[in-house]
Amino acid sequence: MRKKLLGLALLASAVFACTPKNDIVNDNISFAEKQLAGLIAESEEGDTVRFPSTVEDGKVVFVPMRDWVSGFFAGTMWYMYELTGNEDYAVHAQKQTEALRDLQYFTSHHDVGFMVYDSFGNGLRLKNIPGYDTVVVNTAKSLATRFRPNAGIIQSWNVIGGWQKERGWKCPVIIDNMMNLELLFRASEISGDPTFRDIAITHADKTIENHFRSDYSSYHVVDYDPETGAGRSRETAQGAGDESRWSRGQSWALYGYTATYRYTKEPRYLEQAKHIADFLVNEKNMPEDFVPLWDYDAAEYAKVTPAYEKYVNQRDASAGAIMASALYELWQYTKDSNYLKTADKIVTSLSAAPYRAELGTNGGFLLQHSVGSIPHGGSIDVPLNYADYYLLEALVRKRHIERGESPVE
Repeated sequence: MRKKLLGLALLASAVFACTPKNDIVNDNISFAEKQLAGLIAESEEGDTVRFPSTVEDGKVVFVPMRDWVSGFFAGTMWYMYELTGNEDYAVHAQKQTEALRDLQYFTSHHDVGFMVYDSFGNGLRLKNIPGYDTVVVNTAKSLATRFRPNAGIIQSWNVIGGWQKERGWKCPVIIDNMMNLELLFRASEISGDPTFRDIAITHADKTIENHFRSDYSSYHVVDYDPETGAGRSRETAQGAGDESRWSRGQSWALYGYTATYRYTKEPRYLEQAKHIADFLVNEKNMPEDFVPLWDYDAAEYAKVTPAYEKYVNQRDASAGAIMASALYELWQYTKDSNYLKTADKIVTSLSAAPYRAELGTNGGFLLQHSVGSIPHGGSIDVPLNYADYYLLEALVRKRHIERGESPVE
C-alpha cells in the first residue's frame, strides 16, 4: 500500500513540475496527488478503514461512521478518480464507500445526504457499481422517515437530548438540509417512486417560504410546530447571532437551490438560486479574495459578544469551496459571467497560500482555514474534509467548462 502511494506521489511530483502556472486545475490535481498520499495510507491501515475529518493538536481526527462528515473522504477519492483517471483512487474510494453501507438504514438525523450520496452517489455516477443504486434508495427511505407531513419539511435534528433539547425546539430545520434533497431526487429517478421527489419539492418550497430574509440571506435554523406547520422561531446554531448571515449556511442555500433546479427545471428554484448568488456576489462584507468570513456579520456581533472579537477576520475556506462549486453549476443555467468570474476568483484564492496547505503539512488535507462551529468552540481555523471535497468538485466543474462541456451532467 505505502509503496504504491509513494509511487503515486513521485509521479505527481514530476507532473507538478511541468504544469503551466496558469493551469489551475492541473496544478491542484498535482498538488492533491502528493498531499493526499499520506492521509490515504493513514486512513487504510491494515484491514481497517477510517474516516478522516480534521486535524487537532497536530493529529488527524477520525470520526465514527455515524458522524455527519463520514462520507466526504470517500467523495474526495471519487473526485480524485474523476480528475485523474487513476484507478487506484477508485479502489480507495470504494473501500471508504463500502465501509459506510450500514448508513442506508440510519434515521437519527438528516445528514445522510452528505454521508451516503457523496460516497455511494458518486460511486454510482462514475462506476455504476451494482448495489449502489439500492443503497441510495434505501437511504432515501430512511431520510423520508424524518419528513413531517403536517409541516411539509424534513426535520433536521432530534430534540430529545443534548444542546438541541436545551434550545426548546420542537422540529428544527437547518438550511443545510437543502443539501439532502439531491439524494431524494436521485432515488426517485432510480426507483420510479415519486414520493422522494415530492418530499424534496415540498421541503424546498417550505424553506423558501420561511428561511429567507428580504435580501435573500438565510436564517440558519427555523423551528416548526410539527403538527400545524407554523414557524415557532428563526435562530442560529453556528452563526454569530440569530439575525446574522452565517457564511456556510448561505453557501448551502445557494448550492441546494441550484441542485433542486437541476432535477426539477422549475423556474422558481432557479430564481431563488440567482437571488442568493446575487446577494453573495455583491455582499459588502465579502473579502476581496472572495473566501468568506465565517459570518458576514461577525464584526457587528463581536460588539455584543466579546468572545467573538478574536474571530472578526476568521475565514471559512469551506464556505468558499461550496460557493464556487455551486456558482459553476448556476453559470450553466444562466450564462451570467459574474457567477463564472466569482467562482474562478474563489478557486484561484483557494489554490494558493494562505488557504492551500504547504506540502506535507495540515495532516494531508488540502485546505487550511475552515470553520466548523465557533459558537460551539469546535473545529476553528482548521482543515475540514468537506472543504477539500467541494474544492475538488469545483475543479471537476471548472475543467468541464474549460473544455466547452456542461459542468454538471
